[in-house]
Amino acid sequence: MSAYPNVKFLTSANAKAQFPPDAGAEIAMAGRSNSGKSSALNALTGRKGLARTSKAPGATRLVNFFELAPGRRIVDLPGYGFAAVSGEMRRHWGILVESYFASRQALRGVMVVMDARHPLTEHDQTMLALARARAVPVHLLLTKADKLGRGTARQTLATVRREVGATATAQLFSSLNGEGLAEARAKLHDLLEGRKKETPVGPAEPTGEGKPGIGG
Repeated sequence: MSAYPNVKFLTSANAKAQFPPDAGAEIAMAGRSNSGKSSALNALTGRKGLARTSKAPGATRLVNFFELAPGRRIVDLPGYGFAAVSGEMRRHWGILVESYFASRQALRGVMVVMDARHPLTEHDQTMLALARARAVPVHLLLTKADKLGRGTARQTLATVRREVGATATAQLFSSLNGEGLAEARAKLHDLLEGRKKETPVGPAEPTGEGKPGIGG
């Protein structure tokens, strides 16, 4: 049974003007290409095939909005760090993602998906900085945990938690065997409902001046 029985695709946006009305609450999902972001989204919603998955990285190229329930959305951001596209396309994705963070008052939190075997890359750090600039809670999903031994997985999680400190929470996750799924769903729900004390949300500087950039 789906965790969100009425979940549905709303729209894909290739520009800020195409974003849906900025009301209610939404959680953004971000991650490096080939980190397992789309599979994680499908597992969280309990709807196989809701988000497009591919063996080739870079399947998510637009900002995709999904309605979990009335006034509650999850937003699938384009995968970053994908080298096999033109520099112009990477810059466009960067502008698109930065405009999303700068403008969305409905944003309540960010889930950053990282391959547990390669966490906290330079691109991940840039995404974390974007989220911090908006002062919204950040939760890290260390995906593909099933590909690590139990001891290595625990050590990786401890290392990541130590490095991010109080700026984010983190957990192990596997869309293949369901490890961490209940914890991640509970976190998604709490973020949407604002159940964690957080710094008041304010828009980032529209020009992006002085802010980290994810394009290029």
